[in-house]
Amino acid sequence: MKSKTKIAASVLALTLSLGTLSACGSGNNNEPAQTAKPSNTANGGASEAKDTITALLPPVSPTYQENFKQMEADFNKLYPNLTLKIEPASWEDMTQKLDTQVNAGSPPDLAFIGSDGISKYAQMGMLLDIKDLVSADMIADYDEAALAYMKNGDGLYGLPAYMEVHSIGGNKQFLEEAGVDWKKVQQEGWTYDEFREAIKKGVVKEGDKTSRYGFVFATAGVASKDYLSILVKNAGMPSPFTKDLKYAYTSKNYLTVLNAVRELIDDGSMPKELSSVDAGKRWNMFLTGQTMITGKGLAVFENSANKNNAKIDAKDGSAVEGSIKVDYIALPLPSFAGQEPVSHAVVDGYVAFRGKKDPTDEHKANIAKAAYFLSSGQVAATTNNDLFAAHITKSAREAAASMESNRNPDNIAAVDKMLEHAAPARPDIPVELGSKAIKLENEVVIPKLQALLAGEITPQEMYDAVKKGAIEAFGADGVVQD
Repeated sequence: MKSKTKIAASVLALTLSLGTLSACGSGNNNEPAQTAKPSNTANGGASEAKDTITALLPPVSPTYQENFKQMEADFNKLYPNLTLKIEPASWEDMTQKLDTQVNAGSPPDLAFIGSDGISKYAQMGMLLDIKDLVSADMIADYDEAALAYMKNGDGLYGLPAYMEVHSIGGNKQFLEEAGVDWKKVQQEGWTYDEFREAIKKGVVKEGDKTSRYGFVFATAGVASKDYLSILVKNAGMPSPFTKDLKYAYTSKNYLTVLNAVRELIDDGSMPKELSSVDAGKRWNMFLTGQTMITGKGLAVFENSANKNNAKIDAKDGSAVEGSIKVDYIALPLPSFAGQEPVSHAVVDGYVAFRGKKDPTDEHKANIAKAAYFLSSGQVAATTNNDLFAAHITKSAREAAASMESNRNPDNIAAVDKMLEHAAPARPDIPVELGSKAIKLENEVVIPKLQALLAGEITPQEMYDAVKKGAIEAFGADGVVQD
């Protein structure tokens, strides 16, 4: 991985992809288990009052939730007066759980969510600003680029866990059979036309039945927003808002991407049933040889493929049924309309919440301590090593130095190259605009995208609906008119 300096120089992008994956809480209004007199515990100050910090955490990595008991024990060993109470959750139910708890005024102290969700909960007044609660030493541990994603305006609302790139991934054997120079693509990228021709060559048909598609992307369930939000970044729209804060998805390039979405299905490179393909199904299709390229692709997929390969070799019955051995190759998304490639990079982390009642000063400081514990050092090193994700703290890099990894060097270089093309974080987008964009996506963009994928509407009809909704939300002067 790149050094901290190099990573910080290529500021990562996490736009308002909206509809975050979230967690729910314990229903304790964020009040400590035993209330103590307020004292100055910020910036590393100590307090002996007993306290409990709650965290609702999803399966961040394949083995992450298996380590919860150890994480709780290690935190208590570090802070004998503090208890970290972790509740596991699935990715699928986190948003609903967190929203239910937030609406009831009793969210967890910490929830693992995407930084794109910060604007949503900040507008609701349910986030805890920890900028004055973390010490200078804590802040110095993080790569500056990653930390920026946890900010909105002047506030710092959590601490980042990792940097990740949402890309696509290919089966090495199938790519080479289709004549794809994947090493060149990894380093130089490809245009939409080049990508389209490549995936056509990856299709295998047996009579009228397609046994292998060129490309499959998860578009159902929790992945419903991913496909479009990742593609448009490579079409001159790295964020839902331009630098002058105009809503960007009314650009003509947005329609170009919508046309491409439909073309790839109509020419048989992607399944007609794409709107029903969820994250689990697309990965199963990849491991069983039913697609040459899959998306969205994550670094951890290489690790998952390696583990399944080992099970196949060992004739382990827990290998995915019908799976084949796969060498996973990380690939960038294609670029559109002559635009420069822009990677969809994300920073997720431990976001701090408050309940209806303002927590005590000591409890606030303890929340910050727990956020730092979870996102740095041994915990972060173990999690990110499992994810094949970049370490974003000095302490995690040091802890990970002795950990083994069988990651493909070509994939490391490919992700590094994608990070070089990542768009900057946008903490300048006002909470109000971010929330309106979330509402527009949930009420218009996602439903219309599902209809487009199912062939129920045309790209032009979707574009017109999004533009109409955007003008209603932001005004004619608040959207791109090109």
